[in-house]
Amino acid sequence: MGSSRTGERLHSLTGDKNTDACRDTSFRRSVLVYVDRLKRRSSNPNKMKKERVQMRGKVAIITGSSRGIGAAAAKLLAGRGAKVIVNYASNASAAEDVVASIRENGGEAAALQADARNAEQMNGLVSETVSRFGTVDILVHNAGMNFVQKSFEDMSWEEFIQKTNDELQAAFVSTKAVLPFMKKQKSGKLVYVSSGLSNHSAPLFISHGTSKGALNSFARYIAREFGGAGITANIVSPGMVETDATASIPEAFKQQQAAYLPLGRIGRPEDIARAIAFYASEDSSYLTGTYLSVSGGGEM
Repeated sequence: MGSSRTGERLHSLTGDKNTDACRDTSFRRSVLVYVDRLKRRSSNPNKMKKERVQMRGKVAIITGSSRGIGAAAAKLLAGRGAKVIVNYASNASAAEDVVASIRENGGEAAALQADARNAEQMNGLVSETVSRFGTVDILVHNAGMNFVQKSFEDMSWEEFIQKTNDELQAAFVSTKAVLPFMKKQKSGKLVYVSSGLSNHSAPLFISHGTSKGALNSFARYIAREFGGAGITANIVSPGMVETDATASIPEAFKQQQAAYLPLGRIGRPEDIARAIAFYASEDSSYLTGTYLSVSGGGEM
């Protein structure tokens, strides 16, 4: 498996080694502070009560949040006080279940349909969000795109490029839809859900890994262009996670992967959701263009 490249991704265009080291140290310090805060909250009931107000007044759109990582992120952000739009492409029932769960726990959410690749639909979703909640502060680009699992030799160009087209179109359209509102208020949080396969290879995943690598590059360019407007853009990169998307993977293979990981288990949606919440919060206010591997040590 690949080694961690977080520090390399923080390097400035100038190549100043001292600057690079400072940025890498700043990133690691911010993550450690955040983890320490989580530990203290879990051991202190008063801190847990305060958690609900951490994102009070913030409005989050999470694409592809009717299930898996997106659903876990929607519930967590709502639990911290954010008003959440649970976006779905086709599974309205699953999205409404997520909304119902949020509301049962005292949160505020609504389910809105839109294909993240469709500019008209996404612009409509953002307009409806602003109509309901007044603004949009957070975009979590999580919508999953189908891809073909084949060897390079057996794959056609059309099969290969479709995943990259879909991935980048969804990121482009979703980002374009929210930026005017974030620029107007001079603040915004953009979180892009990538994959560890963007950073290391695995058999039959060439179209998926390539597309996620392109997504990582896209996110960094957005971070560069809109940092001056108070907008941050960061990448959360999961390893293997227990979701319905991985349900068909043989259990023996999952156990083999878990045994390789330093933390000894496959990820859960909640693990990834916590990293998303970090980037969506003010705890990450001085981080942009960064890549965070959430893989149990798989990219170490």
